[in-house]
Amino acid sequence: MKIPVPLIDKYNVPVPRYTSYPPANFFGDDFVTGDYLLAVEESNEKEPENISIYLHVPFCTQLCLYCGCNTHITKDQDMMQHYMDALKKEIHMIGKLLDRKRKISQIHWGGGTPNVLPAQLIGEVMAIFTSEYEFIDKPEIAIECNPAHLDEAYIDALISFGFTRISLGVQDFQEKVLNAVHREVPEIPIEELVKMIRKHPGVSVNLDFIYGLPYQTVESFAGTMEKAITINPDRLVTFSYAHVPWVKKAQKKLEDYGLPSPENKVKMFEEAWARMTRAGYIPIGLDHYAKPDDDMAVALKNRSLHRNFQGYCTRETTGQVYAFGVTGISQLEDVYAQNARTVKEYIDQIDRGMIQVVKGYALSDTDKIIRQIINEIMCNQYLSWTQIAEQFNTSVETLKDLLNFNEEKLDEFVADDLLSYTEDEIVITDLGRFFLRNIAAVFDIRLEGSIQKFSKSV
Repeated sequence: MKIPVPLIDKYNVPVPRYTSYPPANFFGDDFVTGDYLLAVEESNEKEPENISIYLHVPFCTQLCLYCGCNTHITKDQDMMQHYMDALKKEIHMIGKLLDRKRKISQIHWGGGTPNVLPAQLIGEVMAIFTSEYEFIDKPEIAIECNPAHLDEAYIDALISFGFTRISLGVQDFQEKVLNAVHREVPEIPIEELVKMIRKHPGVSVNLDFIYGLPYQTVESFAGTMEKAITINPDRLVTFSYAHVPWVKKAQKKLEDYGLPSPENKVKMFEEAWARMTRAGYIPIGLDHYAKPDDDMAVALKNRSLHRNFQGYCTRETTGQVYAFGVTGISQLEDVYAQNARTVKEYIDQIDRGMIQVVKGYALSDTDKIIRQIINEIMCNQYLSWTQIAEQFNTSVETLKDLLNFNEEKLDEFVADDLLSYTEDEIVITDLGRFFLRNIAAVFDIRLEGSIQKFSKSV
């Protein structure tokens, strides 16, 4: 797939990434802890019924300059122990409000770098869930890992705790790139780590890469993809580096090395697409690839793919997300809520027996409709107005009036071969996948007049 340069110039504008709707920068500090605790209780009567758990471990031993996540740079083992003790307390505090007839469908450990923790601390938290909750058949239990902090003993420990997928943040195979972005170089080659994981039947492997970093070229990133294919992961992700130095000041340093142009970033995307699809992988949304028999690929084929802050998931593993740890964002049916901002603040509040929500958002009925529409576009590259209307017990005409929508808003995308539409359906083309954020923004009535800042779509 080749993306014409004029389309890049035309659509490379700031738009939300739509990992949630509304995006997190619309959350407000007028949403307080009491609002969240009430919403947790009410969530027991909401859909989806399943419980999805997110655990945020902010610790890293050094700061990767590209990072847009919430991190705390330290090697202090005592602090990590204290933090994990607080995490367990928070889990028990929220657990008292959850209906234990509901089942866990998904657990995701993110960061930061979860695997800088001693494995024992991860095991203690996992034991709470496995001993006190029921799980669906084949739950998704995943952890993000920095390969530089992995060895065979650690991998074996993770799998003994019940993890079903290990995601390796490779980012790039070139040491020059890793050194420039201040990313640790693994001592054990990625292919060897994958072999260690694959010794355990039923555990899948995901490899994460970033394109748009200093010293990356179109040719070098193509070589990275070829090497990744030989490693044969179950899933692979190619994230487009989001340069937002007004949010993450450390990113400013990358400008000293020089960043690839938008045109070259697009070519990197094209090279990844060509190689991954030629190798038999199925493209998922903007940046994911999965083997044809992977649950995500099957869900895309059936137009039942879903998405939350933890990434893409199937309808079977979809649940309301309860987040634990510093800055964790819970995604319930009716609200979003974000935890305390700093490690010290988080530990202090939990030690006092209090949960602190610093900001959040209560969704209106209109928000929920737009959220579902944007999810369908971003996940399944498809929209049926009739299906959305039936889901929300309304009419197609009412939906379109609510969004101030008319087909003329799509005509430019049609002319550029990004989508096709009928009276009821919108179908995104392969070329249109690269501009999903732009297409989704058409349905976002909050963008008009917004003063929020977003990364560019390319």
